[in-house]
Amino acid sequence: MSFRAAAIALALLLAGCGEPPMLGQEDPLLDREKLTVQLQQVADRAVPGTLGVAIEDLSTSQIISFNGERRFPLQGASKAPLGAAVLAEVDARRLKLDQVLTIEDVDLSPPHSPIADVWPGRKDYTVAELLERAVGDGDNTAADVLMEAVGGPGAVTAWLQGRKVKPVDIDRYERQLQPEMFGLASFRAGWKGEAAYRAALEAVPAETRRRATLAYLADPKDTATPLGAVRFLEALNQGELLSPASTRRLVKVMIASPSAPGRLRAALPDGARLAHRSGTARADLGFTPAVNDIGVYRLKDGRKFAVAVFLSGSSLNEADQDRVIADVGRIVIKAAQ
Repeated sequence: MSFRAAAIALALLLAGCGEPPMLGQEDPLLDREKLTVQLQQVADRAVPGTLGVAIEDLSTSQIISFNGERRFPLQGASKAPLGAAVLAEVDARRLKLDQVLTIEDVDLSPPHSPIADVWPGRKDYTVAELLERAVGDGDNTAADVLMEAVGGPGAVTAWLQGRKVKPVDIDRYERQLQPEMFGLASFRAGWKGEAAYRAALEAVPAETRRRATLAYLADPKDTATPLGAVRFLEALNQGELLSPASTRRLVKVMIASPSAPGRLRAALPDGARLAHRSGTARADLGFTPAVNDIGVYRLKDGRKFAVAVFLSGSSLNEADQDRVIADVGRIVIKAAQ
């Protein structure tokens, strides 16, 4: 019997013995051409905004993207990789979850920040509390305090790059990034609270704000590509970044996050769950610089899909922006069925 014939016979024997296929072998492949057409239709609704999407079937590692290599502002989505970097420090025993960090006036950051809103009524928070506030609720002060605790934005980006998570670039604290986007200096304590911060922004001439926002959109700092964001989600899901306990902790916080219910979460089918982190820039002068949502769908049958959706420069209203992202989620869910 030839080698080829023997190999075929062995394969048939194994099949007859009921050997189960390896994970992903029988999973349906995503239809790249069909998904591209559907994503283009969603993108057309967002014009003059720009849509970027990356999707990965985490069972088969199949990836489909739309403007997947284009850079988009991270905004609050950066808090998920920040949370991972913080927990990596916990794993390395350089930070402790019950360690208390004290917040001073120079640590306050612009809205959204319930921690800043109540300061100085409360100043002390554990690392675990700050993690939940930053990743779960999107609190900018919590994020900045944790960022400083792990060595600053550059340290977070370097940590991600060392684990082959790129391009996901975190370059500034929120107290720098958010005001600069509208032509303001770094955040100061006197601007804490929504009313005071809005007044400070409105004192900046409209043309100055416009130029600053356009510069922000053209700046590669604090950006990621959709493919880079999905790579982060893949690495987190595959346990490449953290210990099993820390991975479970971060995913639990992302599942519990109440943010952006009208985006990827709006596409959840019965029996599925979503671990995600969204981001939203403040709307001004008739458009929103950036709105996004990145996360992992876990379907009822156990299959997982990492999805990153970025929308920049959109003139749609808030509900329609959310609907664009939700519709991308619906496309993914339907394609998986």
